[in-house]
Amino acid sequence: MSAPSSPPGRGAGESGGGLPVPVPAAVVGDDKVLAAAQHIVKSLATSKNAADDMIRILSGFDHRLSSITSDLFPSPAPAPADDSDPKAAADREAPDAAAASLAAFDAAEQLIHLWDTTPEALVFEAPEDDAAHYLAAVDVAVDHLAASSPAVSGRAGVAVQLAMARLEDELRHLMLRHAVPLDASGLFCSLRRLSLGSMDDLDTSSEFDPATPHSQDGGGGGAGPDTARSAGVAGNNPFDDHVFDLVRPDAVDELRAIADRMVRAGYASELAQVYCAVRRDLLDGCLNVLGVERLSIDEVQHVEWKQLNDKMKKWVHGVKTVVRSLLTGERRLCDQVLAASDDLRDECFVESTKGCIMQIRNFGDAVAVCTRSPEKLSRILDMYEALAEVIPELKGLFFGSYGDDVIHDLEGVLERLGDAVKGTLLEFGKVLQQESSRRPMMAGEIHPMTRYVMNYLRLLVVYSDSLDTLLDDSGAGDVDHNALHNGTDEDEEYLKSLTPLGRRMVKLISYLEANLDEKSKLYEDAALQCIFSMNNTLYIVQKVKDSELGRILGDHWIRRRRGKIRQNSKSYLRVSWTRVLSYLRDDGHGSSGSGSFGSSGSSSSRIKEKIKNFNLAFDEIYRSQTLWKVPDPQLREELKISISENVIPAYRAFTGRYGSLVDSGRNSGKYIKYTPEDLENHLSDLFEGSPGAANHSRRR
Repeated sequence: MSAPSSPPGRGAGESGGGLPVPVPAAVVGDDKVLAAAQHIVKSLATSKNAADDMIRILSGFDHRLSSITSDLFPSPAPAPADDSDPKAAADREAPDAAAASLAAFDAAEQLIHLWDTTPEALVFEAPEDDAAHYLAAVDVAVDHLAASSPAVSGRAGVAVQLAMARLEDELRHLMLRHAVPLDASGLFCSLRRLSLGSMDDLDTSSEFDPATPHSQDGGGGGAGPDTARSAGVAGNNPFDDHVFDLVRPDAVDELRAIADRMVRAGYASELAQVYCAVRRDLLDGCLNVLGVERLSIDEVQHVEWKQLNDKMKKWVHGVKTVVRSLLTGERRLCDQVLAASDDLRDECFVESTKGCIMQIRNFGDAVAVCTRSPEKLSRILDMYEALAEVIPELKGLFFGSYGDDVIHDLEGVLERLGDAVKGTLLEFGKVLQQESSRRPMMAGEIHPMTRYVMNYLRLLVVYSDSLDTLLDDSGAGDVDHNALHNGTDEDEEYLKSLTPLGRRMVKLISYLEANLDEKSKLYEDAALQCIFSMNNTLYIVQKVKDSELGRILGDHWIRRRRGKIRQNSKSYLRVSWTRVLSYLRDDGHGSSGSGSFGSSGSSSSRIKEKIKNFNLAFDEIYRSQTLWKVPDPQLREELKISISENVIPAYRAFTGRYGSLVDSGRNSGKYIKYTPEDLENHLSDLFEGSPGAANHSRRR
């Protein structure tokens, strides 16, 4: 692109120094520029050498000006040189050099003024040579700011001021035009792939509420929270480790060329202002694409949990993307464009990213002071881990005093998120201790609280490294030794061997177990208390054994709980079947011979009464305990086997010894209601959670 033609009201031949440059009216376009340049040479050159220098400089700005010839200025006769006097030779060359320098400045000034006449035109949208020529003109003008002549330095100041105003606009235009937009569609696709893991695996629709958590897990099946998180927030983020080119690489050299000249001309503050304003707005736009919203603490406090949960997930995803892609790319861009000044690079990087960092910080602080509730804990831990993960990377991006404040602020957010985690855990423990629902589970099955708490604790194990760090310095991981129901030396050593998280897990589970013990007392039937206790204890053990909780709590803890299950099983047999078996005991009413009962009517009556009472007691147990539920098939089968081993042999022996004496002839079946095989079939109906008579009739 050629230098622009003159605007209305100003002659194309009027130089920055006020020199008249008459241009014939018939001359237009390129001829006008050439005519102006010819007049500059003719008016300003003081010698043929000076004319040659000016032609060379002018042709450097625009190749069309190379057609000017030095014949425009008649050369004076050369003076005889006195080679024997070096000082005289130097004195002769000095005016020529000064004249050439001034001529170069005049030409540079003219070019800057010519571009200034068309502010809508852009130098860097012109052919590459034009941009190079303009930058060369700026260099010449800057060099003459310190000219010995006040007139020249004053003219240079005006030219530089015009040039800097143009370069600001050029810089802004280049950064906006060549900014690389964030791939929103690809990013949103990635966000949709984020699992709803973590606390989303806990069904809060149930009646239990810590203020009411409950798991949808019916008996340990389904995808656990351990795997959910690994497929979710901690999953692969295609943007995590990809540094974006925030500006197209082919524009970086031009931006650096502009920045170098603005710094050299003393316009660093103006450069910083325009650079930071553009970059800050672009980065804020990227945050919007990532879904990291600008919310106040009050707004966060009043957002419904479902919406807040979504915003927290996006924040976690956004923090990693911002640091590893956007800020890393921004640091690289600053280093490339603002290479002329280390201080300027650091200052502009901090200023450009200030809004971005502040938005991240404000949301983190808002979440940290939210009302404590168990369902938020997993997501707060996600935020804590994401921030802890990127802070070391941020330290490699923010340098010096400018960056220290940024790092300090974010470390403060991290600390407050950690406090929120510890506070939420303490609150969760209080909820477990204070939960006082009075409605028992009718069939003695697993309580919703047990399901929720164990799934909750299994989920927390995923964050074991972070929780060990947070709980280690809080003093909150200490455990009441009564949590193990025993104060032996072995228990003491066991507690010492646990990690901070392990001690906290023991404590929380002990709160759960104590609460369940209280809930078991809601049952009037002592046998059902035992069933309830076995069901819940076994569920706890299974959740521990089948997850990382088993590694954290260890075999010692599991053995203790299995011992408790065995103890409850024995208690159940004693409470439920002792009375039934008492009717089958031989009280010495006679021998196995028929004559014994035949000679004693009272003994026969007592045997009949025993069998009658046995039938009534067994029927009562059958009616109630077929409705009871033991979800675990192995425990259910073991209980049935234990009952059979105690009842069937005793019943077979009793009926074998006395059955023919009390239940023969026309009285057949009147007293002996069940065969041993019938009892065996009836016992198989127990703990199925449905009316036993229906099951038994189906079998027949």
